[in-house]
Amino acid sequence: MKSDHFTRYHEELLEGSYDCVDRIVVNAYFEFAQSAGGFRSWWRTLMGSDETLDRAHMERMAGWFKRRLEAYAKKNKIPFLYCDAGERKHEKAEPYVPKDPDFTGMFLVLVGRAPAPVWEVERNSKNQITNLYRKKKWPYVNHYHIHLMDPDWGHITIRICGYPPFGAQVIANGHEWVECQARKRSLPIEMEGNCFTGGSDFQALNQIAKTLRAARAVGRLTKVCDRWLYSACLCFALDSEQQERSDFKYQYAFYQLEHSRNLLFKRGTTLDEVYEKLLDRTRRALDVKTLKTIFGRKYRPHNQTKRGSMCRLEKVIERPAYNLTVFQLHFGKLTLKIYDKGDRVLRVEIVAHNVKDLRCGALVEKMPRLLKTMQEYLHNFLNIVQAAHVSFLDEGTFDDLATPSQRGTKRLAGVDFNKVRIRRVVAAVVALGPKPLVLRSPIWREKCAKSLDRNSNPTTRGVRRTIWSRSAAKPWWNVSADPPLPRHG
Repeated sequence: MKSDHFTRYHEELLEGSYDCVDRIVVNAYFEFAQSAGGFRSWWRTLMGSDETLDRAHMERMAGWFKRRLEAYAKKNKIPFLYCDAGERKHEKAEPYVPKDPDFTGMFLVLVGRAPAPVWEVERNSKNQITNLYRKKKWPYVNHYHIHLMDPDWGHITIRICGYPPFGAQVIANGHEWVECQARKRSLPIEMEGNCFTGGSDFQALNQIAKTLRAARAVGRLTKVCDRWLYSACLCFALDSEQQERSDFKYQYAFYQLEHSRNLLFKRGTTLDEVYEKLLDRTRRALDVKTLKTIFGRKYRPHNQTKRGSMCRLEKVIERPAYNLTVFQLHFGKLTLKIYDKGDRVLRVEIVAHNVKDLRCGALVEKMPRLLKTMQEYLHNFLNIVQAAHVSFLDEGTFDDLATPSQRGTKRLAGVDFNKVRIRRVVAAVVALGPKPLVLRSPIWREKCAKSLDRNSNPTTRGVRRTIWSRSAAKPWWNVSADPPLPRHG
């Protein structure tokens, strides 16, 4: 894992760290049928002629797909549910995820409406096709979210349209792939949501996650797409004989990618301090010029995309839930996020909402180059963020002051600030702190005696611990040795 300035600076405060690919969205499409001529030729091969090429027959084919899939789900007792507009599919699917780790196959089907590029056919009075086109504003049709459990990739979702040429999306997660591989190797892992936490072997997990960024990972991803698209999705629209006769074959290209760096701190309070000071110091320093430097661009993104959506160029701090603050940088279709995950994990994440903005291609064969570019943006961001100096971070010293300690062969009592005597001694230490040589002189004893309103030895009991605790300023000499005594007379 290539280190950055931020990670190296806080290395002593970290228990471990790892890089991992997160959400993966792959577009599956039949390339030959993406043009009007290609779609018409494929229909002729499938149906024998193009006399039946019209909207009614395409809707009939979409109806067949739905009825076959619903019948299969009913026969195998798989829930077949409809979703309302705006309902989050992954949240609705969480209660249905199988608890059995050995389960493989389909376990849920969700149906929702979404826009899709459906072919429109125009004919003349002689029933001849005069125009075959797709509307600029896509119509809303049923999409089927088929949830599956894969032995290598865990929970996978395939979203497929029932209209020909049956465009689909395969949604997977790199963390679940790493988890499956770690369990096969009997590695100790602990997960909290979509994140590995304390108790996990971070070094081994980082090595496994590294293989998902290598060139051979393309074959793994293509294999799992082929495994489920043909056997669990396309089979409800075209049987194997029709697929072979029409030479139907999916091609794959990335649509969205996410990559994250996860830093596990030793203490949760240290994480909170680091994150809060990072927000205070960084958000004001990030201007348009700095954002262009992070993403390696000469110009800012265009104000409007081809389909009419606005490109974002902004920095945002969101609080979507209690005790959760998300710092986001939006640059067109790219987003950098930093937030705390769980009690001790700080996650820095880059999201490519459309991989075309990475300018490295979109085919699955470009996966290593795409992830390398995303890592570079992530490192640029972490090299720019301004962190607080580690000397200002609490390492639990205040909480440990009340516990006894050992200095050489002597046992020192703790410092309990609930006692008035200790508070007055600390006040004397703070008052004489700018003059460390005085701490062993008669002036020091006189100061403490006045604070305590009695004759007492300030170097006994908890007072010696107060002098040598990390809360007091360290003098220029070695703290393991006694300071030199001042000369008098």
